[in-house]
Amino acid sequence: MADKVLMKGNEAIAEAALVAGCRHYFGYPITPQTEIAAYMAKRMPKIGGTFLQAESEIAAINMVYGVASAGYRVMTSSSSPGISLKGEGLSYLAGADLPALVVNVQRGGPGLGGIQPSQSDYFQATRGGGHGDYHMIVLAPASVQEMAELTVKGFELADTYRMTAMILADGTMGQMMEPVALDFDVAPAPEKPWATTGTDMKRPHNIINSLSLVPEELEQLNFARYEKYRKIEENEPRYEAYLMEDADICIAAFGIAARVAKNAVNEARREGIRAGLIRPITLWPFPKKAFREAADRVSAMISVELSMGQMIEDVKLASECRVPVTLCNRAGGMIPSPKQVLAAIRQAAGKEGDLL
Repeated sequence: MADKVLMKGNEAIAEAALVAGCRHYFGYPITPQTEIAAYMAKRMPKIGGTFLQAESEIAAINMVYGVASAGYRVMTSSSSPGISLKGEGLSYLAGADLPALVVNVQRGGPGLGGIQPSQSDYFQATRGGGHGDYHMIVLAPASVQEMAELTVKGFELADTYRMTAMILADGTMGQMMEPVALDFDVAPAPEKPWATTGTDMKRPHNIINSLSLVPEELEQLNFARYEKYRKIEENEPRYEAYLMEDADICIAAFGIAARVAKNAVNEARREGIRAGLIRPITLWPFPKKAFREAADRVSAMISVELSMGQMIEDVKLASECRVPVTLCNRAGGMIPSPKQVLAAIRQAAGKEGDLL
């Protein structure tokens, strides 16, 4: 077994990025993800990489655009309001079909909100994050180990599909400490013949651009991009199924909410209620098939979220409304307790329970 080290989730993301071959990081400090930038500031100069604290989140995402255009693995990170500032740049990256990794360690909102954990950026992440028709691959870790593993996977998927990947973690995931192993098998970055690396007069010039003023051409670019997305939806959904083989009640949860929900599922089982959990690991592509198949077997579904209810819409769509889907949630930086989730399970099973 590989040696493990005790790390914060934010630190695990930063170190895993270095293991994955990222040598360029541009960011701006904001709680609760500042440790990522601080870690990169220490480590990058020691390994010949580039760390730059940009003058703003807008500047940082456009620096990412530049390095991604040259074909290098590059990363930025922020928290909710900072990701909003990066939104235009995220859309430019999508329009130019550039691979990059973006990390969002979420805090409560809207507006400046608070610095406590939240999952209320789900819509923003899974629906693109900026203007226009596009998607990002969105990965949702539920442990510090997954913070590291999904960072590596994010770089690989971004390169494979030539698009942006996002780590969507909540503040708890960024701040908590757990043992983590960092001995990953990393796929080397593929050749990128489209990159702006200089021609030496041996090939035609490459142009990276998201501007297309001929509507017929822009339409075809969007159609082609969505054909790629269709293949991703077929090949890349990831999820964990916990005690779903005989479940009558299905819990849907990701991140810290999934850890809470798993404890509630275990307690419900002790009470004779056959509860189970589906934990999406990819929020886009959403694991629709898992929920569609579960809807044929269970009598109810419960979406457990640190928001006013966002993922619940995807759960309803995936289950095709064949069973009731209810929400168990806290918001504004609060986290549902196992007791609250257990009460929701009892209600779904036809037993009384106080949801508060």
